[in-house]
Amino acid sequence: MTKYMAELIGTFFLVLTIGCTVIGQGAGPLAPLAIGSALMVMVFAGGHISGGHFNPAVTLGVWLRGKCDTKDVAPYMIFQIMGAVLAALVVNFFKGGAAVTPLQPATVPALLAEFLFTFALVYVVLNVATAKDTSANSFYGLAIGFTVLVGAFSVGNISGGAFNPAVAAGISVMGLSSWPHLWIYLVADFVGAAVAAGAFMALNPADGEDVHRPDARDERREQTDGARPVAREGSYSRR
Repeated sequence: MTKYMAELIGTFFLVLTIGCTVIGQGAGPLAPLAIGSALMVMVFAGGHISGGHFNPAVTLGVWLRGKCDTKDVAPYMIFQIMGAVLAALVVNFFKGGAAVTPLQPATVPALLAEFLFTFALVYVVLNVATAKDTSANSFYGLAIGFTVLVGAFSVGNISGGAFNPAVAAGISVMGLSSWPHLWIYLVADFVGAAVAAGAFMALNPADGEDVHRPDARDERREQTDGARPVAREGSYSRR
């Protein structure tokens, strides 16, 4: 349960930051900087507990890569969405008097924008937080947060810059996006995550050699236990 709560907390503060910086007298053009920074610090804070996904698309990608137990996939996603909805309700309380105009994205550009930057996000996550060659690095949270920052600056005005189905649910509750457009984020983000996982495995064949061997992770855990305080390869693996 601790890892599920860590996912809820991290997603909560990510979506809270989005709402508070975008609605009303927020951060204006600097909102993506605050949002990327919020994700970064939450990943550093919760990575050693749950892996710091805070995103159902990331959870899907990590599962396809072989670093998340099947039994954890649904609970992770449920708690991530719970955190997002709770944050949205808090934002609605904070910003109750602010005028909110839902984004009306063009379907094809929004699908492509969400696909591309969700791909980028999950691709970065898998390379900096699960790859053998980058294990035990200290930059994983910065890389992940800055990927969202780059995406938000680049295509935020095209799709809203969610790159995250839980965020999509949160911004729908806040009125920043309309519910009929939710499918855009679900389709584009999950497909982008799946393609990113495939790209990672194709480009890192050594990392995929033992994914489907049932005893592989136990062997690796025995070899690495005590070798380092928190290995980045383990941050997105089973908890």
